Amino acid sequence: MAKRLFLDDDRLFPAEASVRAVARELYAGVRDLPIVSPHGHCDPRWFAWNEAFPNATDLLLAPDHYLYRMLYSQGVAMETLRVPDRSGEAEGDPREAWRTFAAHFHLFRGTPSALWLNHVFAEVFGLDVVLEASTADRYYDAIGQALATDAFRPRALFDRFNIEVLATTESPVDTLEHHAAIRASGWPGRVITAYRPDPVIDPEHEAFPDALARFGELSGQDVTTWGGYLEAHRMRRRAFIEAGATSTDHGHPTAATADLSRVEAERLFATVVGGRATPAEAEVFRAQMLTEMAAMSLDDGLVMQIHPGSFRNHNRAVFERFGRDKGSDIPTRTDYVRALKPLLDRFGNERALSLIVFTLDETSYSRELAPLAGHYPALRLGPSWWFHDSPEGMRRFREETTETAGFYNTVGFNDDTRALLSIPARHDVARRVDCGFLARLVAEHRLALDEAHEMSHELACGLARRAYKLDQPGTRHAAC
Repeated sequence: MAKRLFLDDDRLFPAEASVRAVARELYAGVRDLPIVSPHGHCDPRWFAWNEAFPNATDLLLAPDHYLYRMLYSQGVAMETLRVPDRSGEAEGDPREAWRTFAAHFHLFRGTPSALWLNHVFAEVFGLDVVLEASTADRYYDAIGQALATDAFRPRALFDRFNIEVLATTESPVDTLEHHAAIRASGWPGRVITAYRPDPVIDPEHEAFPDALARFGELSGQDVTTWGGYLEAHRMRRRAFIEAGATSTDHGHPTAATADLSRVEAERLFATVVGGRATPAEAEVFRAQMLTEMAAMSLDDGLVMQIHPGSFRNHNRAVFERFGRDKGSDIPTRTDYVRALKPLLDRFGNERALSLIVFTLDETSYSRELAPLAGHYPALRLGPSWWFHDSPEGMRRFREETTETAGFYNTVGFNDDTRALLSIPARHDVARRVDCGFLARLVAEHRLALDEAHEMSHELACGLARRAYKLDQPGTRHAAC
């Protein structure tokens, strides 16, 4: 007999009864608030064309690097899971791939992936048995039948999940045609873009030469000159703003920033464009471009996000076969105090600049990031991210940053996901963990109960709205 799938109403709340009771009360006030998703990687074409998702495998398994990195670590070949290769082609039968996944689902015990997926299985699809080898076909058929209905098309799910706003992420060489199609469709769902210029900023990016050429074509600028290159960024940023963007995003290997003179920058850019940049020069160029992006953000108002500290594509064989974002990115030690100083020397005291910094190096929370955000008006802390988007990661973030930076120098939660159906699950986990943390402060008489209620609403959506400038005059939203 299949095991029952059961989501306990008290999951993730503190074990001590009196503290758990406070957490329950706080959570009851925020569980149904709208979802503000200001940073993520969902595909805008889903909402542009509103086509049915194909099957359980291609929707839930094949795009999710959290899942197949674990399976790969246990010897499961990615080809058997329908993970697309560099050409975009996926091998194998989707049902067989799902059966393989189901037979290995026990590997996710204790991980956030299990929390998210079980939430999706139970709350979105109404499944009531645990996923395992014996229930694989039952799951696959039930999910497939649901996906064939209008209620499970992307726009219907967007509305069902009570998503107020969803930000996707595109590069400067994206035409933004899907965002244009969304706006032209008349559908009222708010799907906006974000400016991610890595392919035209990182000389070590494999797409850099081709992306730079396309960048020039789209902007109409001579991007082989320093002035033309910067103007091309300004023009593309304006196009992104017209498509709804309120933020930029920068996924650099480090948090290094630089403040070169015009002559030094022009000389370095000529080396980069000529394909002669050494790794050290590539790092300085990326560092200079973070400062240039901050200057542009002061001009056009886009919020600036820095997501540093990932050694991307660590597994060379996987990268060569499958390309980027296939589960082999590994966190590295990251310096912020010295790395950010050139940028902060120029712009750290600018109240008009919003700079949100994330980390994969948790050792920097209390030593560097919280003190920096607790001082500079321009700086805010992004939530626990990627490998630390987990119950324990969220708790560590709150415990190590709140005493120094407070709550209001953080920006709430963002899901940073490629998986549409995981969005409500991820926000639910964050709300439960935050309510548990606030309940502990109440129980220890460090926070009044009414303050905790107010703070739970802020952490659920208020801080994110303001940090990402989604709460501007004329913007419609439900009250937090």
